[in-house]
Amino acid sequence: MRTAFRLAAHVGTLAVTLLFNSVSPNAAEQLPTAPGTCVVTTISSIGTRLLDTPGSGSAVSFANRAGQVSYEDVPAISQSRVGDRVYMCLMQIPRGCPPGDNRGRIYTTTNLRTMQSWTLPDAQHSCGGA
Repeated sequence: MRTAFRLAAHVGTLAVTLLFNSVSPNAAEQLPTAPGTCVVTTISSIGTRLLDTPGSGSAVSFANRAGQVSYEDVPAISQSRVGDRVYMCLMQIPRGCPPGDNRGRIYTTTNLRTMQSWTLPDAQHSCGGA
C-alpha cells in the first residue's frame, strides 16, 4: 500500500512539474479567461479580509492581479508564502451581472510548494451586490 501511495505522489508531482515547465514566461501576468482554464502565477500578498484584523477571514493576491477572499480563515492560505508559485483555475463566472461589474468569479488555486488547494471568489460580494 505504501508503494502505491508513493508512486501516486510521485506521478502527481511529476505532472505538476511538467505542467509548470510548459507554461510560457508571461503566464504569471495572465488571468484565466473562461471556466476550466488555468494559469501559473505567484502569490504577491497574504493577509486578512479586513486589513490588520485577525479572525476576519483570509485574503490573498497574485502577480496576475487576481485576488481571493474568504470570511473564514483558510489554513492553506495561511501556510502559503509570498512568492510561492500557484496553479490558478477559473471555475465559475456569475451570470446576469451589470455591465462592468466583474466581481464574483470563483477560482481554485493550488500552491505548488505545499500542494494545498482552496476555492474562493475574487471579492467579498458577487456582481450586483454591496
